[in-house]
Amino acid sequence: MLNIVNKSPFEKTTLESCLRVAQARPNGSALLLIEDAVYAATKGNAVEGRIRDAMKTVPVYALWPDLEARGMQDRVIEGVKLVDYGGFVDLAAEHNTIQSWL
Repeated sequence: MLNIVNKSPFEKTTLESCLRVAQARPNGSALLLIEDAVYAATKGNAVEGRIRDAMKTVPVYALWPDLEARGMQDRVIEGVKLVDYGGFVDLAAEHNTIQSWL
C-alpha cells in the first residue's frame, strides 16, 4: 500500500495515524510525503525520530518539488528518498492500493 500524507505533522495527527498503520503492516507499504507533510522529512524537527523509526520497516519518500518550494531541500533526513512527479506516478503504479491520509 502506498500511503500518501499531505498535512503538516505540526498541525494535524495524520502522519502519526498513518505511521501506526503502515508500520503494523510493513510488507509492501511505503510512505510518500507531499505538500506540507514534507516538513516531516527534514532534520531537526519534532517528528524526525518517528520518521527515522519508520524508515527501518517502511520506505519513506518525499516529493522534491514540494521540498524545494518550501526551501527545505538542503535539510532532508538521510535515507528519505526524493521523487519528482514522474517518481510519484511510478510509486502509484507500483502499489496495488493507495491510501491518501487527510
